Amino acid sequence: MTEEQSYTTEEISKLLKISKLTVYDLIKKGDLVAYRVGKQMRIDATDLEAYKRRSKQLQLPGGQRPALSHPSGAVSVAETRESGNAAAAHLSDNSAPLSRPTSEASHVVPGDSPIAHAARHVVITGQDVSLDILMRHMEKQTRDIRPLRSFMGSLDGLISMYRGESDLVSTHLLDGDTGEYNLPYIRKILIGWSYVVVNLLSRPAGLYVGRGNPRGLQGWADLNQPDLRLANREKGSGARVLLDEQLRLHGIPSSRLVGYNMEETSHMGVAAKVSSGEADVGIGIEKAARLVGQVDFIPLTQERYDLVMLKKPGNEAWTDSVLRILQSSEFRQELQAFEGYDVSRTGEILYEI
Repeated sequence: MTEEQSYTTEEISKLLKISKLTVYDLIKKGDLVAYRVGKQMRIDATDLEAYKRRSKQLQLPGGQRPALSHPSGAVSVAETRESGNAAAAHLSDNSAPLSRPTSEASHVVPGDSPIAHAARHVVITGQDVSLDILMRHMEKQTRDIRPLRSFMGSLDGLISMYRGESDLVSTHLLDGDTGEYNLPYIRKILIGWSYVVVNLLSRPAGLYVGRGNPRGLQGWADLNQPDLRLANREKGSGARVLLDEQLRLHGIPSSRLVGYNMEETSHMGVAAKVSSGEADVGIGIEKAARLVGQVDFIPLTQERYDLVMLKKPGNEAWTDSVLRILQSSEFRQELQAFEGYDVSRTGEILYEI
C-alpha cells in the first residue's frame, strides 16, 4: 500500500463494510481524514490505515467498541446511530457526498485540519443554487465554520437533522390538507428539538411538458389522462411530495401514471426526460425548464423554500451569521438575478421553538 493510493467514499464503505452515510459522517466529524478533488471526495490509504489503527486502539475488552474521540474531546456518534428510528427508513445510501464549492483540491491534514483551527463542519442539505450562494457568504464571513453540502431531498434532510446528521436543512414540502409549506412536517419530525425556521425564497413549481404541450395539460386534474408517461422524482424530495399530495387530493391513483416508480434525483433530470420525449410530464421548478430547453413549464403553485437550523449550544455563532447573511441586501440582490425567485420574505423568521 503506497502513499499515492487513495479511495472514493464508495470504496471505503465496501472496505469497512459500512454505509456511505456512515463514511460521510466519519469525515464530517474528523475521524476519517478526506480531501476533495473536483466533485469527488478522496481518502488516502495512509489515512484509512491511521483510522483503522485508532479504532483498534480504542477496542474494549469483550468486543465493545466505543465511539471515536476527537483531539478536542468531542465524541463521534458515527457508530452509535445504527439503531435509529422508524423515520430513518427514508434515508438512502444513494445520498450524494458532502462537498465544498471549490474547484481546487482542499486537503484536510492533521496539522491544518478544521479541528486544529477550532473550526466545525456545518452540513447543509438541498440542491438549489441559492444554497451555493449562501455557502460562499458563510465561508467569506467566518473561518470558524466549514460548510459541507449533502444533496438529499427535503424530507430526508429533516430526518437526518432529527438524527443529528445535518445542521442546516432546506425544505419545500407541501401539506395538501392545509396548503401550508414545511411547518406541518417540521413540527412532526423535529420532536424534542429546538429550532428556527427562516425563509430562503419562494419560486414557481408546476408541470414540465413537451414543446407546444402536445397532451394539453393545464392542471393537476389532467394527470388523470390515460397512458400519461411521467418522469418522477425520488421519495423524500419536495417535488415528489407535491405530486403525491396532488394525486391524493384529486383522487388519482399513482398506478395510472406510466413510469411513476422510475425516479430521477434532480429537477434537471426530470426536465431532461420530458425534453427528450421519454416522458410526457414531470414535476419541478421553472429554473430547470429554462436550463434544459425544449420543454415548456406550466406554473401551478408558488412554493415556499425555507431553511431549518437547530438551536443548541455551540450553534449560536454560525446561526446568527446565517441570519445576517439572509437579511442582507447583498444576498438578496444575488438571488434576484435568478428569474422567478421571490425574495420578498427572504430572511424572515417564520417559526421558532
